[in-house]
Amino acid sequence: MSIPVDARSGRAPGVRGPAFLRGLAGAGVGVGGLATGYGTTILVAAARSYCDAAWEPQHRFAFSIIDWPGMELLCLVAAVAVWVGARRLTAELPIAWRGIVPAALVLLALAVVAIGCFALLGTPSAYHGDSGLCPPSNIPPWWPSWLPA
Repeated sequence: MSIPVDARSGRAPGVRGPAFLRGLAGAGVGVGGLATGYGTTILVAAARSYCDAAWEPQHRFAFSIIDWPGMELLCLVAAVAVWVGARRLTAELPIAWRGIVPAALVLLALAVVAIGCFALLGTPSAYHGDSGLCPPSNIPPWWPSWLPA
């Protein structure tokens, strides 16, 4: 006697997988989004402080109150929104693809958001840096060359 298997999903009818694993994956996506936002914020703050560009006390305050939470929230929302959308779009795919495709799309979305934050906030080119360590473009010498600035 064999167990009936749905041809589209590759598993028994009505089986969705353990709920705790779906919840754990969703929580992991949220944590990954927050970690990406934190890493992005740290790199942006390091570049600004090294070049002393937009890093006076009032700018640091605005960075702490507006930019930092904004980048964290943007990465979190992007990760969760892409995860939810990708899970809905891949609901009819075989079970192996339902985990791989959403994870890959989340990583891609987080990379795009992080690179956008680096380019827009990390090296303020219109602001004159005072440290003398950076060129007029405010791109630190240690800035990764593969990141846009």
